[in-house]
Amino acid sequence: MKKFLIVGVLIFICMNLQVLEFTPRLLPDVKKYLDERAKEFEQIPQERKKELQEVASYIIKKQKKKEKTEVIVICTHNSRRSHFGQVWLQIGAYYYGLEKISTFSGGTEATACNPRTVAALQRVGIEIKSISASDDKNPKYAARYAQNLSEMYLFSKEYTSTANPQLGFMAILVCSSANEVCPIVKGAEQRFYIPYEDPKISDNTPQETQTYDERCKQIAREMLYVMYCVKKGIKK
Repeated sequence: MKKFLIVGVLIFICMNLQVLEFTPRLLPDVKKYLDERAKEFEQIPQERKKELQEVASYIIKKQKKKEKTEVIVICTHNSRRSHFGQVWLQIGAYYYGLEKISTFSGGTEATACNPRTVAALQRVGIEIKSISASDDKNPKYAARYAQNLSEMYLFSKEYTSTANPQLGFMAILVCSSANEVCPIVKGAEQRFYIPYEDPKISDNTPQETQTYDERCKQIAREMLYVMYCVKKGIKK
């Protein structure tokens, strides 16, 4: 009897270890980075928080109706800020255990996801690899932020690309140029303007890495705050 009991316990432990092995978990450095950003919400100015809360309100309504929420983050070239926004909104949703939220990015024109953007995301612990030919002028990247979870794909595209939702999505415009060009975002249910300074201003200068890291951190902090507000809102 004792032997059967021991065997039963061992089987139970092995089964639970298998579950843990295949349960998606944030990569350690990514989790640490988000834990740090979540402690910085007081750094966000009150006026800015109001704008971010409006974004969260849209998502809350969707979540309460158990509808899928699709978000396209838009800037001119879909090269820097829009990719930061897409990545941190998606990871922020995962961090707070929110489901049925999918994020995308696009531009008013297609160029390339800037390698400096990729490097900044890699520095915080996101695993990113190029899945395109070395001479591809618009390379495609696969980004992994959690174990046993599907990768995100990063590449430059127009926001109207078939790789993005065509109808019923929320648009977040993160640069003044795209905001001016797109007073109406075709197919969007709602449109928000949340501008960020372009880190391009420091390209090829000694401040380049610092500027990209600061912009990455700012966008991570604010997109995480959006998802924090969503988490709180759907509990009410």
